[in-house]
Amino acid sequence: MNNMFKNIAIWLVVALVLMTVFNQFSNHQVAQSQMDYSQFIEEVKQGQIAKVVVENHVIKGVKNDGKRFSTYAPSDPWMVSDLLKNGVAIEAKPEEEPSFLMSIFISWFPMLLLIGVWVFFMRQMQGGGKGGAFSFGKSKARMLDESTNQITFADVAGCDEAKEEVAELVDFLRDPSKFQKLGGRVPRGVLMAGSPGTGKTLLAKAIAGEAKVPFFSISGSDFVEMFVGVGAARVRDMFDQAKKHAPCIIFIDEIDAVGRQRGAGMGGGNDEREQTLNQLLVEMDGFEGSAGVIVIAATNRPDVLDPALLRPGRFDRQVVVPLPDIRGREQILLVHMRKIPSAPDVRADILARGTPGFSGADLANLVNEAALFAARSNKRLVEMDDFERAKDKIMMGAERKNMVMPEEERRNTAYHESGHAVVAYLLDKTDPVHKVTIIPRGRALGLTMQLPTEDRYSMDRAQLLQNISVLFGGRIAEEVFMNHMTTGASNDFERATDMARRMVTQWGMSPALGPMVYGENEGEVFLGRSVTTHKNVSEATMQKVDGEIRRIIDEQYALARKILEENRDKVEAMAKALLDMETIDSDQIKDIMDGLPPREPKPVSTGSAMPPPQGGAPTPKPAPVVTPATEA
Repeated sequence: MNNMFKNIAIWLVVALVLMTVFNQFSNHQVAQSQMDYSQFIEEVKQGQIAKVVVENHVIKGVKNDGKRFSTYAPSDPWMVSDLLKNGVAIEAKPEEEPSFLMSIFISWFPMLLLIGVWVFFMRQMQGGGKGGAFSFGKSKARMLDESTNQITFADVAGCDEAKEEVAELVDFLRDPSKFQKLGGRVPRGVLMAGSPGTGKTLLAKAIAGEAKVPFFSISGSDFVEMFVGVGAARVRDMFDQAKKHAPCIIFIDEIDAVGRQRGAGMGGGNDEREQTLNQLLVEMDGFEGSAGVIVIAATNRPDVLDPALLRPGRFDRQVVVPLPDIRGREQILLVHMRKIPSAPDVRADILARGTPGFSGADLANLVNEAALFAARSNKRLVEMDDFERAKDKIMMGAERKNMVMPEEERRNTAYHESGHAVVAYLLDKTDPVHKVTIIPRGRALGLTMQLPTEDRYSMDRAQLLQNISVLFGGRIAEEVFMNHMTTGASNDFERATDMARRMVTQWGMSPALGPMVYGENEGEVFLGRSVTTHKNVSEATMQKVDGEIRRIIDEQYALARKILEENRDKVEAMAKALLDMETIDSDQIKDIMDGLPPREPKPVSTGSAMPPPQGGAPTPKPAPVVTPATEA
């Protein structure tokens, strides 16, 4: 803001100077009254004019009473004789040529004005007072201090190992002698890699809040500009600034924007990016070095980075920030729940168990959505039911309340989801069935949700085969109980076929083909790696692969069909319960599978709701809870 006022003041002064110069070279005369030419001739004949000055076609004169006037004279051949006849003193002046300086100023003034406007806008785009139009090579790194960043390690949860790794940097910056007396040195750089939303940038902000040292923050895309050489110049300037404030930390977010592997482009803009990367490599560990400057970078694509960037001496340490486990998810939920008023029935451990695969950003969004649901219901506290509804919305999207399904379609969806649920319940190595619904959400007409009892990091062959059987349960139920086939099982078939293909070609789970990979991924750096597949197997082998995939699919299809035909009464009872209640939970599913009538659904808690505003609608009833697993 101060720079903007400074720029405005400068341009006002420049405009004032230009106006003064212009007025200096202009012929400034005393203000005179304008007179019509006919009136002028009449007053000449009456003897009221004492003196005139003729300059080209302009006549300026003085009357007998001392008043001044001016008029425009057309080409009148008798005007001079009339003036002399009436005793008027005549003075003639030649047309005055503009001075040399004035001519230059008038001819160049538009160009100077355009240049001035261009310089003004370039200063605004390049950061105002940081060099103006000549600051393309200046770094865009922003230095954070304690007043602008209040995040500490207490605000970071779910990644304890990564937090310990970067905490060493803070300890070294605070007390370097602790490490140096044993011959150790601080890592030159730390690369934080992990899936999107796992908290890499948040961890960097926590380092800035804990370190109490200058912290420069910049994005990888801030280096590359449309002008050649700007990226390398900005890298040099950033490290020059950092060396002046050493010891300090430089944080580069999304470094894959500038650090991709070299040699993959076809010239042009890619060469500019490679120049920027080369300068970054030199600054991190070149001839001069950068003592006291620690570089921390974050990326979710470490596979595309240049190997020279990852070698020891540049990024000495690579810190993986993984998706949180069940304990980490609970800690993250507790951190975010501190910011909202939660009801006593909210259990972070239950929510953590029901959100496998959620990142830290997903969990933050879950808490926010739950607070929004509670606010829509005019509640004073955020209750467990709000968290369940928020979880369902994140996993499957908003409920399609306006979608009216024909009764035949509802029956088909009920049998389809019942087929998934019964097969999943009766197989021993599948995840427990948590919820089944026929309420449309997102692109699915219904779904069956299975929740694992614990975090799983790998799957054995039996689990994969049984999961394929569960996927086929929906289509088989349509065939057995509705005597037709629909397009609702297309996604089930796609997932089952992909799983069987991976078992045969990648995971070595086919006895006939053995532990061998059939078809290798060929990385294309310019396209982002893992894009093309290079087949280095014969046609005969691929026929065997197809035969094995077909065998697995046929066997699991037959297994699912056998289970459903032997438990027809369970499928019928579950379909009827779904048609009546639309959503059934794990307790009701257990009742059905035990041959008992399903218990009544749990009443929806309204909490301590505030009265609706005057003229407003009553508090809406929460939507039934559904979550994704197997789509109809």
